[in-house]
Amino acid sequence: MELTVLGSTAGCPVRGNAASGYLLEHDGTDIWCDAGSGTFVALLDRIDPDDLDAVVITHLHSDHCIDLFALYGYLAHGPGNGGPVSVFLPGGAADHLAAFARAGADHRFRQVLAFSEVGDGDTAAVGQFAVRFAAASHPIPALAVRFEAGGRSLVYSGDTGPEGGLASLAEGADALLCEATLQGPAAERAYPYHLTAEEAGAVAAGAGAGRLILTHIGPTLDPGKSLDEATVTFGRRPDLAVPGAVFTI
Repeated sequence: MELTVLGSTAGCPVRGNAASGYLLEHDGTDIWCDAGSGTFVALLDRIDPDDLDAVVITHLHSDHCIDLFALYGYLAHGPGNGGPVSVFLPGGAADHLAAFARAGADHRFRQVLAFSEVGDGDTAAVGQFAVRFAAASHPIPALAVRFEAGGRSLVYSGDTGPEGGLASLAEGADALLCEATLQGPAAERAYPYHLTAEEAGAVAAGAGAGRLILTHIGPTLDPGKSLDEATVTFGRRPDLAVPGAVFTI
């Protein structure tokens, strides 16, 4: 299984780094996980979007979903073959996206993008991947996701606070791709719906994850400090999700 970082910054794209987006590939199956602003262009550099087997959207904050509209434009009105491509997303999200596109029940938007709404404990099979979802702790419906293929497993936190199902979903994972939006002691957090770097390390250590990859670090923060803080709780130095990085899981 290969993980390519299309973008990893928190909140919005910045020069040199798109918002959240990742490509997972294994044995001919391609999954785009989160479609934050700027990630569609990065995806084009890696694969033909016509080859996507599925898209997973963890939640509808724009830094995780907005480039889904670029995919729609490519498939429906650009050089693409018209789809459809399966899109897994939280409950209620499909109608929100369709409303933004002014897409009624018979609109091509819903034909090109084949929406499947999923929630805590749901599973899906996508080509060579088995996919499992858990509820994340965020102000809107949000998911953490576990991908398994070829005997290997990757868990992605999406955006989440310390509550929710991430810890149990990550049990025994070969790799945990985990948000570390905040720095400093958890007791000093100003926002309960994101993790500190120390908390990301603690989740990975508690789950027995073989590898920790930090992502979604605030654009004004020093990633080196986040790595230092996560090292204390994880017990060894994590990796950093930088744009263009490719990890073999």
